[in-house]
Amino acid sequence: MTDCVRLAIVGTGMIAEWHAGAIRQCECARLAACYDAVGDRAEGFAKKHGIDAAPSLDVLLARRDVDAIAIATPSGAHMEPTVAAAQAGKHVLCEKPLEITLERADRMIQACEENHVTLACVFQGRTGKAIRPIQRALADGRFGRLTIADAQVKWYRDQAYYDRVGWRGTWNMDGGGALMNQGIHTIDLLRLFAGPPKIVQAFMGTLTHRIEADDAVVACIQFANGALGTVVASTTCAPGFPRRVEISGERGSVALEDNQIVRWSFLDPTAEDERILREGAADEGLKGGSTAAEAISLEGHRRQIEDFARAILEGKEPLIPGREGRHAVELICGIYQAARTGRPYVFGSGA
Repeated sequence: MTDCVRLAIVGTGMIAEWHAGAIRQCECARLAACYDAVGDRAEGFAKKHGIDAAPSLDVLLARRDVDAIAIATPSGAHMEPTVAAAQAGKHVLCEKPLEITLERADRMIQACEENHVTLACVFQGRTGKAIRPIQRALADGRFGRLTIADAQVKWYRDQAYYDRVGWRGTWNMDGGGALMNQGIHTIDLLRLFAGPPKIVQAFMGTLTHRIEADDAVVACIQFANGALGTVVASTTCAPGFPRRVEISGERGSVALEDNQIVRWSFLDPTAEDERILREGAADEGLKGGSTAAEAISLEGHRRQIEDFARAILEGKEPLIPGREGRHAVELICGIYQAARTGRPYVFGSGA
């Protein structure tokens, strides 16, 4: 392998543009090729970015100038190219969600582990500088007993957003609607901070859009550590607002909006608190998609692709390995199951 990782993109829809742009800004990654089942779309993408379009996935994976692939296909079509890539000895960076069911996600993880290749999942919200101080505060016990953990995604998407791409808002290929597609980044952070869930109760509806899946979900969670939490995820909330994660305990509370700390308050303040709040509130250029998908910035993808490439080159674990990416899928599938049945879902029970 060279001193940079040569990446090919599989799936050349909208999110592939973020990957291509971010790869070009990375020091140790290079865009090598692409593939899409729709040949004309792949050719247009390749021409725009000055790369080759492979005529098939097998041809792409046989290329010696491709070290890894970035999966940018619809959510329910992540497993097949990942397994094929692993069997071909290629590393995999997969867009969120890892997959739309735990069974399919587990097959991806198993294939990559068996073939000794790296599998990473894209959750660019974790690259923000505000994440580590929150994790340190939790590890240091500054919250005392964790009591309440909330995730709120009040975003807006018009009907045209769903109409432009037929798989959006479908159970079969999107894995759901507002919760699985838009809410998953915030679910990932909630799970990162609060830990594994124990029980969830939920409601969901399709309130303003002509889609088969949800555009509004609310859920109540009991976490394994005893903390309680709520989830709100919707694409009906005009004009769209920053996603929010709030963590509270008996000794302090922290709130994160998009990637900025907006509350950092503890009963036992330290000399570092003022600096953490000031730096955590700074704008890093990590723009979210509260009003439109097109508003998402490249910087989060750039940071994660850089991390993925360095993990391969240095033989270390990436920021979000496949098994870590699985956690958000597990919580979301549990919420959907509770909403469908009208009964509490107990994690680990198969209920």
